[in-house]
Amino acid sequence: MTEHIKMPDVPPLVRALGNGVQTQFEFPFPVFASEDVVVYLNGARQISGFDIDSGKVIFDAAPASGTIVTIERRMKFERLTDFIEGGDFSAAAINTELDYLVAGLQQVARDQSGMIKYSDGENPSDTVLPSRSTRANKALGFDGNGNPVAVTLEGSMAAPDFTAIGFGAVTRTSHDKFSDYVSVKDFGAVGDGLNDDTHAFQKAFAAHNAVFVPEGEYIINSTIEIKEGQSLSGAGDASVLKTSSDIVLIEMTQSYATLRNLKLFGGAVGLKLYGKASPCVNNSITDLTIWQAQTGILLDGYTSPDNPCYWNNFDRVLVAQPFVNGILLTKTGGGDTPNANRFHGCRVYSLGAATSGHGLYVEHGQFNNSFIDFEANMSNTVQACVRCGAQSNKTLFVNLYTESSNSVPNVRLDAGSVETAIYNLLSMSDGAAIWDFSGGQYTAYNAGFPYKNRLQRTTVTDLNTTLQRYDTRYTDTSGVIDLVADRSMQLLSSYSGAITARLPNAADATGVMMMIKKIDSSKNVITILENGGEGPDRTNYYLGSANDYVQMMSNGAEWFVISSNRSPGNTRYFDGSGIYDIDMAVDVYLLSSFGGALNARLPPADAPEAVGRMVTLKKTDVSGNAVTISEAGGAGPDGYSQTLSAQYQAITLVSDGGQWHIVSRF
Repeated sequence: MTEHIKMPDVPPLVRALGNGVQTQFEFPFPVFASEDVVVYLNGARQISGFDIDSGKVIFDAAPASGTIVTIERRMKFERLTDFIEGGDFSAAAINTELDYLVAGLQQVARDQSGMIKYSDGENPSDTVLPSRSTRANKALGFDGNGNPVAVTLEGSMAAPDFTAIGFGAVTRTSHDKFSDYVSVKDFGAVGDGLNDDTHAFQKAFAAHNAVFVPEGEYIINSTIEIKEGQSLSGAGDASVLKTSSDIVLIEMTQSYATLRNLKLFGGAVGLKLYGKASPCVNNSITDLTIWQAQTGILLDGYTSPDNPCYWNNFDRVLVAQPFVNGILLTKTGGGDTPNANRFHGCRVYSLGAATSGHGLYVEHGQFNNSFIDFEANMSNTVQACVRCGAQSNKTLFVNLYTESSNSVPNVRLDAGSVETAIYNLLSMSDGAAIWDFSGGQYTAYNAGFPYKNRLQRTTVTDLNTTLQRYDTRYTDTSGVIDLVADRSMQLLSSYSGAITARLPNAADATGVMMMIKKIDSSKNVITILENGGEGPDRTNYYLGSANDYVQMMSNGAEWFVISSNRSPGNTRYFDGSGIYDIDMAVDVYLLSSFGGALNARLPPADAPEAVGRMVTLKKTDVSGNAVTISEAGGAGPDGYSQTLSAQYQAITLVSDGGQWHIVSRF
């Protein structure tokens, strides 16, 4: 330069943002030579591809949009001019030297602006670093006076003090602070959906109790076990644990552990809870989704009653596209059944998957497993949306929604399941609302079809009914049948042969009222007795004519007859000869001996059907053929056989259990 330049007070550095079009970028500071201009694109120094001209950098090609363009004056610190003693004192030379000095000072000031330094108002103390031996394998820190000291490294970071904001906060080292919660990526997890991250999870839990899973897809090839008090959490559905192996993806084997905000994908079982060597109780599972597992959630009573699976809590859990069961409660050994586990706001959706089992299957679960605000929306390939197995007891459903098609039952209750309670069922499958094999061992409120409510063994102090229906059973058979105290009305047809209907023992039917009615017109008698007891009114009871009935009640000790239409006038007509056995099924026998002499043979006086019973026999025909009245195995009425020889002659007899007595004769 032939003329000196004035040095304005501007930093020797300028930055601009490329837009993909602009090729010329101005800089406001003067330069002594083009070699003093240094150009960076996104921090990378450029050697070529641009020219310097009149305070501008001109690129051959426009920097891409978003590229940071940095232009800096960077000079060598050197002095080439030499003033000779007694020589010319050129103003131009002096000005150039002074300009160069000012430019150098600006460069130094620019460099120092990015350095750590004391504030202008602070009195600097010792600024010398600790000795090399003192600071070896140490980090630079500051003591209580703010002076530089060598600080011990812990792990991979220095450990300066950390104090939380707020009154009463205690100072801790950063190492201690960051140890509260660690990421699986701190132990080598990648989360790229390609690399096996199993060992990273295992190492993290070996070192820490609380582990965080950042967003990513983590490949798992062997089971991740969560033990006592441990916690595994993520960033919701963006944190995915995925397996293509036939494994249990996650298992919780002890107590008071937490699993939340994760997505599990694949496996034989997505999540399994069981007491491996200690009880599996009070674990918390929240905001979890489980996709495409054979069984989404498995609670297993396992092998030891001392290590039960109790009191675990599930909130806002989705099981999607299970291939067998969405949720299964069972036991695979000699342990106790899973009991008192709570599911709230949980859902099972097939979402097009051909699920073969159930949305929910309580195969084993004896006490107080509850499902509140639960939904099972299943494919038409399932056995039932919800099922309670033979080993289920006291299972509670509140606000249950079920949906399927192809006549899939909404709720199935197996034989052996007892005391299931269903409150507020919305059944959207076209199958049975409640498909009951339990023999009515359930309670329902605003559930089922066509009957919305079903109560068991209920005490009502004051009941006003608009319409009362009786639960009725119809039986058409012969031989011995056992009556069950789950129906208040028994309609029996003995058309095929005589029936012996056995009441349950009175002790097993306390408070039960039952009506039995003969509905066929055959002469086959229905005998009513008690299983292991004396029978109604301490005797057997007989229904011999169509529409005969008896109503009985048990007080827990015996059965009592409350009402019956077996009153005098209950009559049978017989026309024949030979021996005719009086079966005591009716009170009046009208006998015709027109075809020949007739022997009407009474049962033994001590026969159950005879004791205390009164019967009338009458000859109805005009013939001279006699009707002889005898006793099977006994002497007969008043000790002798009696004869009715004329039309309209009649005799009334009663048995005291020892013999037959004549009450009247005409």
